[in-house]
Amino acid sequence: MPEQKIENLIDEFLTGETKKNALEFTAYLRANEMLFVTGKGYWEDKLYWMIKYKGEYVCFILINGSGSEEEFAPWTIWSDDSDSNWFADFPLDEHTKEVAWKNVDVCGNCGGCDNPGGSRKTIFGKEFNNVCRTTMRFINPDVEVLKCLKKMVEIRKNDVLRNI
Repeated sequence: MPEQKIENLIDEFLTGETKKNALEFTAYLRANEMLFVTGKGYWEDKLYWMIKYKGEYVCFILINGSGSEEEFAPWTIWSDDSDSNWFADFPLDEHTKEVAWKNVDVCGNCGGCDNPGGSRKTIFGKEFNNVCRTTMRFINPDVEVLKCLKKMVEIRKNDVLRNI
């Protein structure tokens, strides 16, 4: 089966503001030279993409979560920390920090990693326990949350460039 573009599936499965937000975010990612790679393994039969910049993970997107992923519908974005400290003390305005902190991804013991129970992490100057390896999870982000997500992408992109 030919690989489907994420924008076509957003158009098919999402509606209204949700669709508009998802299309706007994917356009932002493409404008920032991100590569969209469809999921493999467990994620292969789901509408899931790994977003990469210069070969490094930036974030992950799921469209229309169903079955065991239903809690993530209609769309979800996970950050990737790649065991980096890119988010630890980066200077951000308080509002953006608050949005990020509200979306810290607490470990759900899903079995998807080799660190059940999560880790202790510093996220923009604040300590959190039991954090998933993806660090942040944004379910059905609105326009305000997308501003935060774009900042997370910008920070991660700069981290990748610094480490080349």
